[in-house]
Amino acid sequence: MTLISTCLTASSRALGATLLVSGLLLSAAAQAQISTPQPSPKASVQQRVGLTDVTVTYSRPSLRTRLGFGDATSKAVVPFGQRWRTGANGSTLIKFSDDVTVEGQKVAAGEYAIYTVPGKTEWEVVLSKNTKLGANVEGYQAADNVASFKVKPYKLPAKVETFTIDFTDLTPATAHVDMQWDQTGARFKVLTDVETKVMAQIDEKVVKNASPSSGDLAAAAVYYLDNDKDLKQALTWMEQANAQNPKFWNVLTEAKIRLKMKDYKGAITAAEQSKKLATDAKNMEYVKMNDELIAQAKKAK
Repeated sequence: MTLISTCLTASSRALGATLLVSGLLLSAAAQAQISTPQPSPKASVQQRVGLTDVTVTYSRPSLRTRLGFGDATSKAVVPFGQRWRTGANGSTLIKFSDDVTVEGQKVAAGEYAIYTVPGKTEWEVVLSKNTKLGANVEGYQAADNVASFKVKPYKLPAKVETFTIDFTDLTPATAHVDMQWDQTGARFKVLTDVETKVMAQIDEKVVKNASPSSGDLAAAAVYYLDNDKDLKQALTWMEQANAQNPKFWNVLTEAKIRLKMKDYKGAITAAEQSKKLATDAKNMEYVKMNDELIAQAKKAK
């Protein structure tokens, strides 16, 4: 075979390979679907409630001149008395990272579907193990429920165009899952077990620890102060923390504990120390808070 024919053969093979790859790419491109915005886009909202993560994943329909909820003759999107997937597309899902209590009912950690039956004066809400129903709510089985309860709907001050689920009324251990659409809202309460978890940590890291850190001592003291527990123990822990590493925010907490114990002289002394530390750190917000506590203690003496 001549050199020219060898080169032509190699060139033909390369050209053939190139054409094959190009053809495959064109075929794949031709088969790919066009992506367009969804009329009810997917959303996810997460909230730390106490020490537990709660996540809701759902699709958000919009009114687009329609009525959200109403009786059978109103042509509402969601007629009263009919089971609803509580959104659009697939089932609306709620996930708990720990065991919780929902409207007084125990619910194990895990992921569940939220199905509702909206009514004019009352909503039925269930959390179901069956997360695959989507629009096929006729396949709903009460045997799949892990919680079932009723809540009262309320009127919104302004119309909500796009269905929205959010977390409201947050406390250190609770939150409401709030569902809003059109001029109607409905919510249910989630309670998390903060006390057991925090007290277990305090027991491990402070009570049973021969050398607890200043951070753990301070955290334990703050928890006791905020939750109306043994103030003498809270003061002991905070004094130990401040002896190790005095920080202006922790010394202010010591002042707050002493004030609550009606040790006004001790509260003033601690607040003055905190104020000096805050001044050195150029934190005028804490300087102001210490001035306010000193004035409060002097007035109460």
